[in-house]
Amino acid sequence: MKKGRIMALDIGTKRIGIALSDEMQLIAQPFIVIERKKDNYVLNTIKKIVSDYQVNEIVVGIPFYSHYKIGKMAEMILDFVEKLKMFINVPIILWDESLTTIEAEKFLIESDISRKRRKKVIDKLAAALILDSFLKARDEKK
Repeated sequence: MKKGRIMALDIGTKRIGIALSDEMQLIAQPFIVIERKKDNYVLNTIKKIVSDYQVNEIVVGIPFYSHYKIGKMAEMILDFVEKLKMFINVPIILWDESLTTIEAEKFLIESDISRKRRKKVIDKLAAALILDSFLKARDEKK
């Protein structure tokens, strides 16, 4: 199996949370949150992280509804993924992210993290949850 880091993206309208795996692809860690100002800035930032951390796969969280139907948020994410595919030559996998932000919020509240601090970390924690579920599902298939 090809090793190297896997990146996960939790794409929102205002921010993108990023998580990275370790090089053995066992552990998902929250990494950074990027403000979504201009696509070029975001794409260049992601490209730099991919290069600096030798990322060889990107997992993008997408909210699927029942029977894998998509809504407006999923359409926005798919549009961004198309831009990313033209900008970065790394395989991109879409992964069901349903409820990861709610799960992240619940964890942060239970951890007694202030509302102000939660806002700063929730997106990268949601990305880590997406990556963790991807890593676990992949390991179960082995």
